Amino acid sequence: MITLKSAEDTEAFGVRIGALLQPGDMIALNGDLGAGKTTLARGILRGLGFEGDVASPTFPIVIAYEPPDTRLPLWHVDLYRIEDPAEAGELALDEALGDGALVVEWPERLDAGRWQDALRLHLASAASGARALTAEVPPAWGERWPPR
Repeated sequence: MITLKSAEDTEAFGVRIGALLQPGDMIALNGDLGAGKTTLARGILRGLGFEGDVASPTFPIVIAYEPPDTRLPLWHVDLYRIEDPAEAGELALDEALGDGALVVEWPERLDAGRWQDALRLHLASAASGARALTAEVPPAWGERWPPR
């Protein structure tokens, strides 16, 4: 478990993850509402070089970020409003993995066995605004975890 003491710590940890992203990577972000998933995603985008505003994709569901604004293409996905896993098929999320990466909030809305190679991060609220981050690290992340 990694303790992130503030939103700033959460974003900074995301920056370190973003600096390590490679084409084909998928990061699944789990946690309750307000746990810091979008803050972590913002940091990941900063680690890819994105300097603009990072909005939550709750309503558009997918926000794509592309070079030259980022080092590699990244789709930021929020499946909170998806009620049936079949609906996610229409999003063509696998297309992002060819030359880019995916960060998916609420991945549990997809089929349970999807993306076995995903880095699965779970954020939970802790005392005094801190967050507890736990990770399921797939072999594809090998020497990249934990990010330094």
